[in-house]
Amino acid sequence: MPRPFDLIAGLRGWRRFLAALAAGGLASLALPPAYILPVFLIAFPVLLLLLGSCTRPRQALLTGFAFGFGFYAIGLYWIGFALLVEAARFAWLLPVAVFGIAAILAVFSAVACLPAWAVRKLGGGWISALLALAGGWTLLEWCRNWAFTGFPWNPVGSVWGFADIMVQPASVIGVFGLSLLTLLLAGLPLLLVTTSGAVRGAIIAITLVGMAGWTGSGYYRLQQNPTVLVENVGLRLVQANIDQRDKWRRDLRVPNLTRLLALSTDQRPDWVTHVIWPETAATFFLSENPEVVRAIASVAPSGGAVLTGAPRQAKRDGLPVYYNSLQAISGAGEILASYDKAHLVPFGEYVPLRDWLPIDRIVAGRGDFTAGPGPRTLRLPGLPSFSPLICYEAIFPGVAVDASDRPEWILNISNDAWFGVSAGPHQHLASSRMRAIEEGLPLIRATNTGITVAFDPFGRELQRLDLDRRGTLDLRLPKPASSPTIFSLFGNVVPVLLAGLIVLVAIGSVLQSRRRSASGD
Repeated sequence: MPRPFDLIAGLRGWRRFLAALAAGGLASLALPPAYILPVFLIAFPVLLLLLGSCTRPRQALLTGFAFGFGFYAIGLYWIGFALLVEAARFAWLLPVAVFGIAAILAVFSAVACLPAWAVRKLGGGWISALLALAGGWTLLEWCRNWAFTGFPWNPVGSVWGFADIMVQPASVIGVFGLSLLTLLLAGLPLLLVTTSGAVRGAIIAITLVGMAGWTGSGYYRLQQNPTVLVENVGLRLVQANIDQRDKWRRDLRVPNLTRLLALSTDQRPDWVTHVIWPETAATFFLSENPEVVRAIASVAPSGGAVLTGAPRQAKRDGLPVYYNSLQAISGAGEILASYDKAHLVPFGEYVPLRDWLPIDRIVAGRGDFTAGPGPRTLRLPGLPSFSPLICYEAIFPGVAVDASDRPEWILNISNDAWFGVSAGPHQHLASSRMRAIEEGLPLIRATNTGITVAFDPFGRELQRLDLDRRGTLDLRLPKPASSPTIFSLFGNVVPVLLAGLIVLVAIGSVLQSRRRSASGD
């Protein structure tokens, strides 16, 4: 190997740990919104070399942990911004939140690296090690989708979010499948310098054919499927740009509502049929404030409705429970439908193990929010059926819609004001967009401070209102894809099976080679 590769492979102890930490931090620069993709061609070969120098499982776990910690600590730095909204109460938690979350996620990275280490330990080559790393990392990304309530933020596949063509395979293999392809590609430099002759030629040929197929199929899919709009359905998305520090102040609740009402009607085209406000735009319990309901109803288009995020109170066993909800209000002041957020943010909307943890939740309110029953398809007059997703519910692949009652579009309301103009809102947007491509459904996103946007079912951006701007978007609703996507039919089964198969092939090929060597001896 070239001398730099030998130097990296020769690192031991704390030097190996620091090198893995730096490589993980470098890899995070490929994430939205930077999209510096070439860093992957450095970071993951470095990780493989460092794993190859480990002699015991503990060393491999620590190396994988260090890489993951660097990747997530840098990639998720913006999480701490939420704790500065009420700095006097929560600033002390900032290092715990940023580094604690990074440490938890790094455990997944550590486990993901074990198959690659095992392959090298058994005498396998770098090709098998790369297959094992790509498959293992993908499987653990999928585990992050549900383990410990789930937090599949920043999957490796999201690094292609800058190019419509490159994300189209998500309609078949989802974002986790994109992660698998990306990791296989990221190891290319190491394979090219550790192989020669026919093997190197085959690697180059497979890569070129694979990239041609990847880009060509994406281009063809987009060319063959222009955006088609629904007739007689017009949406106004309202982005009020209310600072998070002001959002829940009692003395500003009425002025904030007045701003939303004014934006809902200002120069509104006659063809708009429904108005959409962001998550918890109405900071009132609507059931307790009929005058607020009447005010909202007054700006509903004729025959349409206003869809707003709002806290909702109900009774369970005689006790009050609270929901983070989407509610639809008609022009007559009737609440037509409600959806209760099912996937709540730990410590943001509720405190796990509250009896043992003396910590307040970050979001203002009377008590912890209660989780709703899960994905639902809502039907409103004059509007195609849709699946509501509130805030980070949109980051979970495979559970964005009710599969037994598929909708015609996805509505994502959110409030990223907590995170300012950091990378957080861009990463959130990239994840939301993937749901449109995976499900073959348009995704309409209304946010408080941005990024408010409309995507067609192929992830093409139709309109956008950027961060830290006040305004509205008036748009026609796109139609869904003409046929269901493979991902919408099988979900994460396809990428998980592919990743598992690749790991088995990598380990199996090494074991088979060892058996042949043993029999030859």
